Amino acid sequence: MNKFINSILTFSLRNPILVFVGTGLVIALGIRSFILTPIEAFPDVINTRVIIITQWPGRSAEEMEKFVTIPIEVEMNVVPKKTSLRSISLFGLSVVTIFFEDEVDDFYARQVVYNQIENVTLPDGVDAEVQPPSGPTGEIYRYTLEGGGQKTLRELKEIQDWVIDKRLKSVPGIADVISFGGEVKTFEVTLDPQRLKSYEFSPTDVYEAIQDNNGNVGGDVIEKGQQAFLVRGLGLVKGIKDIERIIVQNINGTPIFIKDVANVSEFYTPRLGKVGRDNEQDVVEGIVLLRRGEDPSVVLKDLNKKIDDLNERVLPEGVKIKVFYDRTNLVNLTIHTVLENLTIGVLLVTLIVSVFLLDWRATVIVALIIPLALLFAFICMRLKGMSANLLSIGAIDFGIIIDGAVVMVEGVFAYLAHKQIHVGVRKFNAMGKMSMIREVSLEMGKPIFFAKLIIITALIPIFAFQKVEGRMFSPLAYTMGFALTGALIFTLTLVPLLSKLLFTKDIVEKENFLVRWTKKIYRPILERSLKYPWRRIGSSALLLAVSVFIFTRLGSEFCLH
Repeated sequence: MNKFINSILTFSLRNPILVFVGTGLVIALGIRSFILTPIEAFPDVINTRVIIITQWPGRSAEEMEKFVTIPIEVEMNVVPKKTSLRSISLFGLSVVTIFFEDEVDDFYARQVVYNQIENVTLPDGVDAEVQPPSGPTGEIYRYTLEGGGQKTLRELKEIQDWVIDKRLKSVPGIADVISFGGEVKTFEVTLDPQRLKSYEFSPTDVYEAIQDNNGNVGGDVIEKGQQAFLVRGLGLVKGIKDIERIIVQNINGTPIFIKDVANVSEFYTPRLGKVGRDNEQDVVEGIVLLRRGEDPSVVLKDLNKKIDDLNERVLPEGVKIKVFYDRTNLVNLTIHTVLENLTIGVLLVTLIVSVFLLDWRATVIVALIIPLALLFAFICMRLKGMSANLLSIGAIDFGIIIDGAVVMVEGVFAYLAHKQIHVGVRKFNAMGKMSMIREVSLEMGKPIFFAKLIIITALIPIFAFQKVEGRMFSPLAYTMGFALTGALIFTLTLVPLLSKLLFTKDIVEKENFLVRWTKKIYRPILERSLKYPWRRIGSSALLLAVSVFIFTRLGSEFCLH
């Protein structure tokens, strides 16, 4: 180990240009990685899952369980790499959720589920649908439609479903757009029993007539000279008049239309609820869901551009999209909080180091390790495909990051200060410092290396977390491990080199009032502990026992099953 550390220190001291070039490369790549790393307000802690939703209107929960949920569960049991399967059956609704192992991505999971759904035998007219790939934290945008008093709820709902929905889904990274509230327009045919009886028609005759006459028919191509004419039969219903003109039957050459036996009007499907916001009791709301794994900052930027385009160019006059929840604000607040914590942490650590070291050169060397270690961590996070969030970045301990650099700089500084006292200031300023710095750095490097290694090793249990706890805390462990590794590399390479360049003369070790006051308190305690060791051992054992007693009665967040 001494040989390994010695080779690193010797190379760094003898090749300053390469060390500075490497440091500059880390700075450049780190800044680029920071810009490109997705920043989230909070991590998605749910494992890969696929939700199958099936509707069968009018059926009881028992029927849904027997004819829909159980057949789907039986087929989904053979899906590879699944960890668990959950289901719920309600009135007219079945929801089956399949959870997969940690390393399974959404596309693979959905593909195997789609393949297996084909083998499920469901009642006629019942189709199982797979929910879009969005997690529980995928809700990134909410808005309502305003008609300005010119549009009804029915018209706003129509604009939402046929104009806004398809345009928002075209934004890269959007999984789905969910619409709530409003009235879904329908055409209602109200039969007149007396007129039906007079023509001897049944309701089925009217239903079949409408069904058979609602569609276009393709014909042939008639060629005439150099021209070709397409023959088509246009019968697609577009409005009330088209429905009224549908022929039910011909009686003795006289066509009987829908309007002769029924009244046709515009109506809406039965509503199961409505959406209210602020003082508005009934509005049309849209919720935009983010696809899992996408960068919310990039998607939200494109989404806001699309919203602006809809408001300015596409939507009818008086209709506007009014946004009342945009995760951009939360992401910006997260970035601000992280940067504020980092800035305050750097300034606070720098202040404390300057108070204890009382030398600007030593303070600068130590303070440089914090941004360099963080940039190195962002490079590693980018290579691993991780995102940054408040948990992974905001909880970094700067004291642990720079402790190795503090020990290295303090050791070199103290050694050079004593050497200056021993040989004199003039002779010391004329001496070469490389061999002395290399000797001290080698002596300090081994304990620093093992201390960092012990801290990184202590993170291994967090790396072993799985499922929810793993997705929540492993990013913090990885980020902290990357930062510690970067700090160790720069402590063994850049710190000795900067010490060689800056500690060239006038090295005076100073002691401030805070250190003197601390020594006055610490020295008597240390002497008493050494004089009565068994008392200290006994009190420590008692404190340990009390701690264990309290710990065993604390609650826990994650439990073994």
